[in-house]
Amino acid sequence: MDATATDSAAGIVFRDATDADVDTLVALIESAYRGDSSRSGWTTEADILEGQRTDPEGVLQVIKSPDSRLLTVARDGRVVACCQLEHRGGHAYFGMFAVSPALQGAGLGKVILAEAERQARETWGVSEMHMTVISVRNDLIAWYERRGYRRTGRMTPFPYGDERFGIPQRPDLQFELLVKALV
Repeated sequence: MDATATDSAAGIVFRDATDADVDTLVALIESAYRGDSSRSGWTTEADILEGQRTDPEGVLQVIKSPDSRLLTVARDGRVVACCQLEHRGGHAYFGMFAVSPALQGAGLGKVILAEAERQARETWGVSEMHMTVISVRNDLIAWYERRGYRRTGRMTPFPYGDERFGIPQRPDLQFELLVKALV
């Protein structure tokens, strides 16, 4: 682990989310991806999607699912990041990843991703991590590629017309599957 990642990991605590975390997690996820607050970080989707990124029902569904975990990351007692891990047979799915915009770019995301991969491998014995990323998010895809994920070229359509996932601001949105071997 490099010095930046070590500094970023200082004082953080990982735990599974509970029902009591739902409102905090929705606010965190929204702040990382939507609206003006997201623009202070680099993961914003504000230029390609308006509206919500998630809602309390969606977060609670992840928390309650028997094959899923929603990890929260706290620093100084405050939730500053989260990610979803879902067991899907021989692989795990990584999603709902959000880091507080004020903390983005300092190495915390690398620490969280590495811990999520470790937990998926150790908890479920999976050999791969899968995720989907909006294909026009080249900067985000490049960040994952630097961490060992590879583009598959396998696309799934964006759910146009379902405002639970946002209001698209362009007609070419789709999700690309990224995969990493967990060895």
